[in-house]
Amino acid sequence: MTLLHKIVIIGGGAGGLELATQLGNSLGRSHKAEITLVDQKLTHVWKPLLHEIASGRLNPHQEETNYFAHAAKHAYQFVLGRFVGIDRQHKRVEIQHQHWLKKAVNSPSPSSLSIALDYDTLILALGSTCNDFQTEGVKQHCHFLDNVEQAQQFQQDLLHVYLEAQHLPKARALNIAIIGAGATGVELAAELIHAKDNFFQYGLNKIDPSKVNIRVIEAADRILPALSEKTSEHTQQQLEDLGVEVLTDHRVSKVDAERVYFADGSSFEAEIKVWAAGIQAPEVFNNLTEFEKDHVNRLHIFATLQTTIDPDIFAFGDCAHCQPDAKAPALAPRAQVASQQASFLRHAMKARVTQQPLPMFRFSEKGALVSLSEHSAVGELLGKVNIHGVLAKSMYMSLYRVHQANIHGYTHASLLTAKDLMIKNIGPKIKLH
Repeated sequence: MTLLHKIVIIGGGAGGLELATQLGNSLGRSHKAEITLVDQKLTHVWKPLLHEIASGRLNPHQEETNYFAHAAKHAYQFVLGRFVGIDRQHKRVEIQHQHWLKKAVNSPSPSSLSIALDYDTLILALGSTCNDFQTEGVKQHCHFLDNVEQAQQFQQDLLHVYLEAQHLPKARALNIAIIGAGATGVELAAELIHAKDNFFQYGLNKIDPSKVNIRVIEAADRILPALSEKTSEHTQQQLEDLGVEVLTDHRVSKVDAERVYFADGSSFEAEIKVWAAGIQAPEVFNNLTEFEKDHVNRLHIFATLQTTIDPDIFAFGDCAHCQPDAKAPALAPRAQVASQQASFLRHAMKARVTQQPLPMFRFSEKGALVSLSEHSAVGELLGKVNIHGVLAKSMYMSLYRVHQANIHGYTHASLLTAKDLMIKNIGPKIKLH
C-alpha cells in the first residue's frame, strides 16, 4: 500500500484556510495526499473584519467558520492545538492543546497535552502580531487587534464605558487614541465615529458624541504610508471631515493608564488606547532558531515559498519575508498577498506530490482598499487608479465575498451574502451586549 504524501498546514487564517480548502478539494478528495490543518482556535474569522467587530458593528459569531465542520466538507483533517516547534530530523511538528479532565461534576480543570504530527511537507501560515517596539506601557495599557478575542475585549470595554456613564449625573467626555495610521488604525477610527453616534441613538446618551475625541497617531509624515501620497491625503481629509483628529510626525515614547506621551515631551489624555503600529512574526518563531529571519522575525523564503534552510518547509503570508524580485522590497503583510500565495501553493503542492519541478511565485498587484465605515472607502486599483466613496466600498466588500467563495464555494457564499443583508436590515446597527 502506497503511503499518501502528508501535507501539514500550521495556521488557519485567511491564507491557511484557503490553502487547506483548495488542497482538500483537489489532492485530498482524490486521495493523492493527506491534508491536515492545525489551529489553536475552533473557528475562523477573516482578520480584516476585526475593526468592525471591535466597534460593535459585526457580531463575530455570525461570521465564524468552524474548522471541524469545514474540514469534513472539504476533505482535509483538522487538529486543534498550538504549534510549539519542529523536529526537522524526524519531520515532525509538536502541537500542544488544552483538554479538560473532570475531577468532579461541573468541575473541569485544564491540562496540557502534546502530540506530534508527521509531515512530508510542512507549510507555516501563522500570520503576524502587533509589534509594540518595546514602548513603555503599551502591553499594560493598550488594546490590540490581532485576533477576535482582542477585538471583542475592546468592544466590551467600550460598551462598559458607555454603560457606566449612564449612572453619572451629567454628560462626560471620552478620549480615544489609536496609535498607528495604517489600514487597521484608519478603519477603526472611522468605525468609532459611527459607533459613538449609534450609542447615543440607542439611549446611551451620557457621553455626548460631540465630546468623544478620536485621535489617530502616526510616527511617519503621513497616514497610510504604504499607499500613494494622493490616497493618503484624500483619506486624511475624509477622516478629518468625519471628526477624527490626525496627528502625523508624532512618535509615541510612553503610555500609561491616563495619557499618551510623545518623544517631543508633549502628551494628551486618553482613557482608551489602541496600538496598531507595526507587525512582527508570532512569538513561537523564537523557538525556530535554525531558520533565517528578518528584523521582525519573519522567515526568509525563496520564490518557491520554501524556507532557505529546509526545502520540505514552506512559509507564506504575514509570517514570511517574501522578496520574489531582488530589486524590489519584500512583499507587505496583506491579505491579498496571502491569498495569491495560497493559490500558488495549490499548484506547487500538486507539482511536489507528482515530483515535478516547483514553479516560482510572482505577485500581481491588484490594488488596495481601506474602509471608512459602512458606506465609504478609499483606495487604489493596480497601483494607479484612485477610487473612493460608494464604489470603493462595494469593491472593498467584494474582497470578503471572494474570500468566502474561496473557502465555501460560490453558492454557499451567495447564501451567506443574503443572510448578512437580512441581519443588517432587521438588527441594531451596533452590538449592545
